[in-house]
Amino acid sequence: MSVSNISRRNFLRAAGLTGTALLVGLYFPSGAEEAKVAAADSAVASDIEMNAWIHIDTNGKVTIFSHRAEMGQGAYQSVPQIVAEELEVNLNDVNIRFAQGDRQKYGNQVTGGSSTIRGSYKNLLKLGASAREMLITAAAAKWNVPATECYAEAGHVIHRPTGKKFHYGELVEAASKLEAPKEVVLKKRSDYKQIGKPLHRQDTPLKTNGTAIFGLDFKLPGMLYAVVERNPRLRGTLKSFDASAALKVPGVKKVFKIQTGVFQTFRDGVAVVADSTWAAIQGRKALAIEWDDSGFEHVNTPDIYKKQNELISKEEGLTARKQGDPDAILSTATQKLDLVYETPYQSHSAMEPLNCVAFYQPDKLEIWGPIQAPEWVQDYICAQFKLPKEKVIVNMTFLGGGFGRKAFMDYPHEACLISKETGTPVQVVWTREDDMTQGPYRAGVSYRCQGALSNGQLSALKFRMAGQNTAHWQGGPKDKANRSTSEGFLAPYYKSIKDISFADVPFETPIPNIWWRSVYASTNGFAYESFLNEMAHLAGKDPLDFRRAYLNEEREQKLIDKMEQVSGWKAKNKGDGFGVAITECFGTTVGQIVKVSKKKGEKVKIDKVWAVVDCGWYVNPDIVHAQVEGAIVMALGAATTHEITFKDGLVEQRNFYNYLMPRINDMPLVEVHIMENDANAGGGGEPGLPPFAPALTEAIFDLTGKRIRKLPFNMAEV
Repeated sequence: MSVSNISRRNFLRAAGLTGTALLVGLYFPSGAEEAKVAAADSAVASDIEMNAWIHIDTNGKVTIFSHRAEMGQGAYQSVPQIVAEELEVNLNDVNIRFAQGDRQKYGNQVTGGSSTIRGSYKNLLKLGASAREMLITAAAAKWNVPATECYAEAGHVIHRPTGKKFHYGELVEAASKLEAPKEVVLKKRSDYKQIGKPLHRQDTPLKTNGTAIFGLDFKLPGMLYAVVERNPRLRGTLKSFDASAALKVPGVKKVFKIQTGVFQTFRDGVAVVADSTWAAIQGRKALAIEWDDSGFEHVNTPDIYKKQNELISKEEGLTARKQGDPDAILSTATQKLDLVYETPYQSHSAMEPLNCVAFYQPDKLEIWGPIQAPEWVQDYICAQFKLPKEKVIVNMTFLGGGFGRKAFMDYPHEACLISKETGTPVQVVWTREDDMTQGPYRAGVSYRCQGALSNGQLSALKFRMAGQNTAHWQGGPKDKANRSTSEGFLAPYYKSIKDISFADVPFETPIPNIWWRSVYASTNGFAYESFLNEMAHLAGKDPLDFRRAYLNEEREQKLIDKMEQVSGWKAKNKGDGFGVAITECFGTTVGQIVKVSKKKGEKVKIDKVWAVVDCGWYVNPDIVHAQVEGAIVMALGAATTHEITFKDGLVEQRNFYNYLMPRINDMPLVEVHIMENDANAGGGGEPGLPPFAPALTEAIFDLTGKRIRKLPFNMAEV
């Protein structure tokens, strides 16, 4: 592991820290994925920019800078828990600060794809171990003893023969003059004291005592507040507006037109700026606006699915993945299925509505807010305002949920536009109605699934999907298949099913679409796993045994063993319905078994969900459990209670009164089990969502004999 030095003075200036300290950081050489450790040295200047670092002050307090957002998924806890393990400090002695958005300095800062831990844990382990070894070396030199006689524990370096010890704070000055070690030995997992343990989250006290700063909490002196009346049909334009009544509302300061970037187009709107959010909302209600919605399609939900189903019935589409010749086998097979599945449009509906603070000044433009992708925001704002990168500063706050929506640039763009117009810091706030009616949304998708059996064994699978491609809204090529067409489908299937294909049948509407928790795996999983359940039934086989025959890898076999064991699958009671699904996304495989029952005169009830997670190396089991449980809540809503629908180009749902969320009495018991192995870390925030819906619908079939191939469905009607 090669080493570089960086000017300690420049490091302190960049980090906003002062005083004597040990500074150990990471940087990414051009084109390299693996970070290298660097130590600050006051004698050497360098232009290297580190992307994350450890700062230890003379009191022994450890500060970690995080380049990723905390939106409930646990990065605020997991990142320091990793570093604390190898650094040999108690987690309570670690502080974490959010880094500013800067692609060149920090690399990829997008909090998405369940990537924070799986993408950085090895680097963070090396970072903590390097700092530890530097402190041990400094202590050994002070005692004039071999470093091999010393060890680190609980923020101290201890001399094993004599029991003498130094607090880290007493060693930072000497350690800061050392180079980071070229090689470090990392702990075995069996020796971990903190990793793998259910330690309490550092952000829980902050979020319960009110000291955590979310976007809506952030304030600046002289800050004004804004809301925007946006065209209810994205591609419509503003014909005219009358602000006279709005300007009479007490507190309203200014009303003006803005155009906000939405992917490759712009959305017309009228901004109302006031001395409070309430005044701005009241002013917006008083606006008189005339929109021009001519010249483009006004979509209706039934038409969307009619067109999608026509496409998958007639067109082969763009091949995303293919092996063998499934068409030849399907054309001659006598035992086969040809089925269609439909999944709905969904809103993100994060509990903290969209908001952002911006302050446009002559020498810089600074942004604060709940932002999932700070460097994307920086790139976009630089381009829109024609500013150099160093003039645009993006600061992250805590996020009250994101699910992909807060990785988008429209709401920060609005705040910047309004601040420039007013010359003051401004906080733009979206109401729940704004969020729900403006999108972007998870696209609704239709699937045609074909499969053939030969002697009771799967001989061919052919999948076609028709739904909006997120890449198209971002200017991606339209002659290439959606790269996520096969997302969620387990890799081992390709080894045992020799004839299989996935195709994307292009479909577009004026509706803006974007990532949603687990992205296309959330819809693919329902179609592909439901179809495998139906193929198992056609073959007359147990659906879990049916999968076992084709998932021949050791990890999948062990996962299935665990699913059978914890759920009592082989000893199911008559009168209970059991369903199964297994999906993979972002490096993690999750198998779920759902149990349902129905008493006479009552609706079907979900009794319990067993989730078995193989995420490889993991940090904190409590966080894994929480993320899987939360994903199941979200999956339950998407399967049974809510969807976004369109009529004459307008969204019909406006708030939680008609975009119904699962209530606490709808939730079944959820039991989560984590597989233990030495595989590389997978994602944790999203993979728990895709298998739930197909496992639920299979359980309902097992109980009632009724097949469900369209989401959402009403539990009271099955």
